[in-house]
Amino acid sequence: MLIIPKKHFSNYFEADSQTKEQLWKLIEECKEIVDKKYNLDGYNIGVNCGEASGQTIMHLHIHLIPRYKGDIENPRGGVRGVIPNKRIY
Repeated sequence: MLIIPKKHFSNYFEADSQTKEQLWKLIEECKEIVDKKYNLDGYNIGVNCGEASGQTIMHLHIHLIPRYKGDIENPRGGVRGVIPNKRIY
């Protein structure tokens, strides 16, 4: 699920504090909606800031990624998986 503000910010760090607060509230609301429909085991929350991080759409958006036990062989390290040799520690 993507959480996207209507007001344009290139990335999370450009957003004002009110927008950031509203985004985190919306993430909670989205989680509640998804929890009612699916029997999930966890979530990853991700924000890419800048091309070097993998951001391809230069408008702030936050990924709410549902996870299930066993969806990958070893989830340890979570979002650290984007850094080679850092995912498994």
